[in-house]
Amino acid sequence: MTSIDEAAPERPATTDAAADVLRGHIRDVQDWPQPGVVFKDITPLLSTPAAFGVVIGVLADIARQRGATTIAGIEARGFLLAAPVADRLGAGLVPIRKKGKLPGPTRSATYDLEYGTATIEIHADAVRPDERVLLIDDVLATGGTAAAAHGLLTGVGAEVVGLAVLMELSFLPGRERTAPLDVVPLLTI
Repeated sequence: MTSIDEAAPERPATTDAAADVLRGHIRDVQDWPQPGVVFKDITPLLSTPAAFGVVIGVLADIARQRGATTIAGIEARGFLLAAPVADRLGAGLVPIRKKGKLPGPTRSATYDLEYGTATIEIHADAVRPDERVLLIDDVLATGGTAAAAHGLLTGVGAEVVGLAVLMELSFLPGRERTAPLDVVPLLTI
């Protein structure tokens, strides 16, 4: 039997398989970035090709099932997930960045975080009105970033077909804040 840490041929995976992979490849870092916060570190997942491949495969299946024509990744860890999903689908990739990181005309949204405020931006011409966009990030916590990203995408006319995340922290109000956006977590904590 081949373990997930060994090279294995690509095969379709389920969200249950992805949840199992995530349970074994996510590390908790206490008091980061400030006291009282438990940071969910995806570095062990990223450093294990077979495990990462399972997760990317499931995210790509979610995008395919929803008819996504474009994948949007939220800075910064969302980029690491969204780019290979877009590549597998042959879809476009839209980076949603922190303020001041994109050249040219942008649209921005400011929102509250667990521990402050932030502003994100997309290029004003990032998507066309007929595009179906799957938004991807690593964690849904309070939902501020995802709600702001959703607003930016719909503000330029995109149809956002869902938010796929590695983990949803169900003890925080992320889902309420992102309603009516359909949230698809691979693992709920």
